[in-house]
Amino acid sequence: MTSRIRLKMIAAAALVCALPAVPAMAQTAAKPKVALVMKSLANEFFLTMENGAKAHQKANAAKYELLSNGIKDETDTSSQIKLVEQMIVSRVNALVIAPADSKALVPVLKKAVDAGILVVNIDNKLDAAALKEKGISVPFVGPDNRKGAKLVGDYVGKQIKKGDQVAIIEGVSTTYNAQQRTLGFQDAMAAVGAKVVSLQSGQWEIAPANTVAAAMLNANPNITAILAGNDNMAIGAVSAIKAAGKTGKVKVVGYDNINAIKPMLADGRVLATADQFGSQQAVFGIEAVLKALAEKKKQAELGGTIETKVELVTKGTKS
Repeated sequence: MTSRIRLKMIAAAALVCALPAVPAMAQTAAKPKVALVMKSLANEFFLTMENGAKAHQKANAAKYELLSNGIKDETDTSSQIKLVEQMIVSRVNALVIAPADSKALVPVLKKAVDAGILVVNIDNKLDAAALKEKGISVPFVGPDNRKGAKLVGDYVGKQIKKGDQVAIIEGVSTTYNAQQRTLGFQDAMAAVGAKVVSLQSGQWEIAPANTVAAAMLNANPNITAILAGNDNMAIGAVSAIKAAGKTGKVKVVGYDNINAIKPMLADGRVLATADQFGSQQAVFGIEAVLKALAEKKKQAELGGTIETKVELVTKGTKS
């Protein structure tokens, strides 16, 4: 046996000795990667949502990896579409999304589904007709926004009378949750016999809502209440009411129960809001998608609605 052959045999033996460690690594299944794509992280509600998701992942670090991101403002739909495209390229296993637009995100979500990514919808429900057109089924995990808004509307309804003029500041009008909250407010106002004299979009944000509220008050000086589709817009309305010299004369309600609204609830500038437990919204979606992954379900096997809780919050509500 030549020295060259002997060296090759020794090297081969060494390689065989090293092999047992490789299968052990190969047998260890990689943790699934879950992407969380939200709306504007400038909105306290979505920052709270993200923090809740990160806390959940930290407590379940052995179960999954989390990639979270959001857009710069509530109407930046194109950037959210790009985020989803990035997650497809990143080969995530699952995607939990709070869509900025109920219809515009459906085509890119179809791409995600076609790439083998499980998709779960939270916060703002995707448009049923748009999903049907693309031939996909996406489960919605979240609260009944119409029911939550009616709770808030019913509360302010007890403090106004039949024939009173009220206004509604809606979120982004193309979003399902904005539409549902408006319907809930309208249900409550119809029940008490109040007249909705103005309905305009405040884009979910403080500054646009402030501008809208100021215009509403100017055009309709007898408004007795403003019902805002989220707390950011309620804050904008409160500022407009103050500027108009009508503090205490126009009632305001919101939706979301963010921390920034609590001082206003305490001093009466805002009468009520709805708590949909923002810190858990993404968690509910993540848990749903992890269960589907564990059960090896396909997107076509998913669908329907998993309704989560929503509660009325007023000055007297214990947090």
